[in-house]
Amino acid sequence: MQTNGQMSRFGAMKVALHRLAFVVLVVAAFGLMLLGKADTLLVSRVGTAVSDALTPVLEVMSKPAASVGAVMNNLRELAAIRAENARLREENQRLLHWQTLARRLEAENQRLRELGNMVPDPTPRTLTGRVVADTGGVFARSLLVTVGSRHGARSGQVVVAGEGLVGRLTEVGARSSRVLLLTDINSRVSVVMEESRARAILVGNNRNRPDLAFLKSQTGVSPGDRIVTSGIAGAFPPGLPVGVVASVDEGHIRVELFIEESRLELVRILDYGLNGIVADPGAGNAPP
Repeated sequence: MQTNGQMSRFGAMKVALHRLAFVVLVVAAFGLMLLGKADTLLVSRVGTAVSDALTPVLEVMSKPAASVGAVMNNLRELAAIRAENARLREENQRLLHWQTLARRLEAENQRLRELGNMVPDPTPRTLTGRVVADTGGVFARSLLVTVGSRHGARSGQVVVAGEGLVGRLTEVGARSSRVLLLTDINSRVSVVMEESRARAILVGNNRNRPDLAFLKSQTGVSPGDRIVTSGIAGAFPPGLPVGVVASVDEGHIRVELFIEESRLELVRILDYGLNGIVADPGAGNAPP
């Protein structure tokens, strides 16, 4: 009985202490609120002092987390570097293979040229012009460039960009010229399939993908086949990159050009000494 009484008194004291602690906390919080209202400078100083005291502790606690994060980042970067190195090694092997093949073909080509006493292709004279806004005209797909007869431009000259053939000059003024693009409905370019050597005509249709017409046989033509100029008819020199076959659908062959008209800023005008297929009625009257 005495033990039970002691346990009851202990429980009552524990409950009283909990209540007292609760009251003390409430009073302390209320006191801090009043103190903060009465003396904000003192509260600010106390907060600053607490922050100063806790900053070293927080700094020590944050270092392991930062170290773990740095280690994880290093591991991820290491994995990415290893994958990139593997890809670069594989690409390097492919490039070395193609380099060896290109050198062998170059040497073979040189021997064949020497045996056949072949006259080398002339080196073209080049002009560089900037593409400016098109002011409109009889052609639906054309550009204006800042090269004219004063710089040596003539109608029919070839216009290229870094990716491939752009078109040819059609109207030449003293300071500017108009470029007829391959996508214009008036454009006709003699081309050849790079692999099969089948000849065709690239016909503009005022759309982004011109048509491949007058191909004797579509057998063996598939998307991805490269197309270059054939050099027939004397309008373009042979071998200029044009594009690739984009689709073959019910007798219609669409060509994806290497150049993007909307991104053209600078073009090169090549003078191979070809007369071209576009007459320049004002050539004799062009200023020197």
